[in-house]
Amino acid sequence: MKTQATAKLRNLRISPRKVRLIIDLIRGRELNDAMLQLEFNKKHAAKPVLKLLKSAVANAVHNHNMDQSTIMLEAATVDGGPILHRFMPRAMGRAFKIRKRTSHITLVLTGESSDVVTKEEVVNDATEDTKVLANKKTVAKKTSVKKASKQSKEDK
Repeated sequence: MKTQATAKLRNLRISPRKVRLIIDLIRGRELNDAMLQLEFNKKHAAKPVLKLLKSAVANAVHNHNMDQSTIMLEAATVDGGPILHRFMPRAMGRAFKIRKRTSHITLVLTGESSDVVTKEEVVNDATEDTKVLANKKTVAKKTSVKKASKQSKEDK
């Protein structure tokens, strides 16, 4: 069954125009090809994008039970984030505005999930576990009460 996993990096302090150059290289590629492109790219934006891709893969494998060999990068988008406005003094008392741009990156991975677990199964397992824990706690309380009563009788 095909499943999707997403990962987002927000407020990266690199302009979206520079990050899009890197994202365009890896969009639609298989996982290993995309990682190789990012590892050997000299652009400054390649390092945080590679870190985000590795995080997305780890989340997909752990949270969505995806098989790592089937994972592909389906979509990758770069949007502009908040702009930090700074001012530089210029001639004759003027001020020149400097815009320090930030980026929001979103990666969407698709792949085959190995074991599909429904929410109902998770809820059923959780309720069974809580029942077992509740029984253990009541048994522990009863035995501790019995021990305490025996000790108080021996003390008298």
